[in-house]
Amino acid sequence: MFVGLFFGAIPGLGGATALALLIPLTYGLDAFTALALAGGVMGGVPMGGSITAILLNAPGTAPSAATCLDGHPMARQGKAGLAIGAAASANAIGGIIGTISVLAILPIAKELVLLFGPPELFLLAVVGLVVVATASRGRMLRSLIAGGLGLMMSFVGYNDLTAVQRFTLGIPYLWDGVRVVPALIGLFAVAEMINLSVRGGAICDDPKTVQINSMMNGLLETFRHWRTVVRGSLIGTVVGAIPGVGGTVASFLSYSMAMQASKDPDSFGKGNIDGVIAPEAAINAKDCSCLIPTLAFGIPSGAEMAVFLGILILHGLQPGPLMLIDHQVEIYGLIWALTASCVLASFVGLLFVRPLAMLTLLDSQILVPIVTAVALVGSYAIDRSIENVLLTAFFGILGYAMIRFEYPRLSMVVALVLGSTAERNFHQTMMMGDGNPFIFFNRTVCRVLIVLLIVLLVSPWLRGFAGNRRARILATQGSSR
Repeated sequence: MFVGLFFGAIPGLGGATALALLIPLTYGLDAFTALALAGGVMGGVPMGGSITAILLNAPGTAPSAATCLDGHPMARQGKAGLAIGAAASANAIGGIIGTISVLAILPIAKELVLLFGPPELFLLAVVGLVVVATASRGRMLRSLIAGGLGLMMSFVGYNDLTAVQRFTLGIPYLWDGVRVVPALIGLFAVAEMINLSVRGGAICDDPKTVQINSMMNGLLETFRHWRTVVRGSLIGTVVGAIPGVGGTVASFLSYSMAMQASKDPDSFGKGNIDGVIAPEAAINAKDCSCLIPTLAFGIPSGAEMAVFLGILILHGLQPGPLMLIDHQVEIYGLIWALTASCVLASFVGLLFVRPLAMLTLLDSQILVPIVTAVALVGSYAIDRSIENVLLTAFFGILGYAMIRFEYPRLSMVVALVLGSTAERNFHQTMMMGDGNPFIFFNRTVCRVLIVLLIVLLVSPWLRGFAGNRRARILATQGSSR
């Protein structure tokens, strides 16, 4: 758990790097102990990522980037301890809900995973894009521009279907596309450091506002917003169980749904506690459900699960339907180790709320060089590529420009993550249906997702109509008086 906390807190490292470094240490362990070690690491990573995301706007892991959107504004307002406390409790509760959900669906895991093919994955990606687009009220045009730019970047690189390179400018590094993790480090960590350097001072200038009366404040806030916790946990559980989608989609989708459901959506991005609770609950809930496609089919949902797959094979555990039958002791032990690590990491985070909050009082002349250096080193450490550092620097400048001119980074991130998924699954769907678009209407899950899309597209118009009608009624009542 402590290893996971440490690697989760450093931008660019994360659980995949921690697990990769720990593989040699598992050689002499039995399978159960090795899986418990891996579960402990994976359970500690989200809390570490949320701490740096809130305090420094530097997400330690890609899914924690969603926490930056409201967590860091809270830190700038002197509410860093409150945000960390809420993140810690949301992590623990989300992990517990995710565990209960996974234990409930584990017997039917194979049938659940098989429900999602290319048509369903394409529509799910579109749902994610529509949720973000409709959630950006008051800045719809800027959100569309940012999302369009993110989609353009997601199409860079090798096309699996046409076998050609696109928009790579002759640079071999771009053959694999725009790497998401270096891009996120630049878009949030480096961009925020540039902004802080230009602004001067500290993240929070008033020492009195950083003092926390009780470490339980953040915990209580999570229970006051229990609907957000439950919604985020369920979103994380469902998205995590779908192969190839990953935690970044889960966290940003949960954030966007919380914004949609809020009575004050304009407060998101300015320090709304729901904007911290929603993604944190989803991140830890998806950790357990990510095990379903990995164990049942050997299909990792991300880099972390891919390394974990190597640990399974190393210890003679062959992923597949038979593993759910023949190795139930190891599987349940792994799930409980992951959950226990998640809860323990949350308590450790609560214990260090006060000293960690003091980091926001460091002067920018001290903080900016340290965070920027750590961010760039973390970006380089992903695969020891200097091009990662250049990409991080590019997105850092782009992120600062978006902060300066108030363009939502959320739209760009989601489009960058989902663009390639949507394109690939759309082409596969057309190949399945011989070019017939009505294939979407012949599948039950697709029909459900289409109905959800219609509701998402119509709901902003209905809310606007209801708001205008309410305003006219109030105006009429005022004039009659």
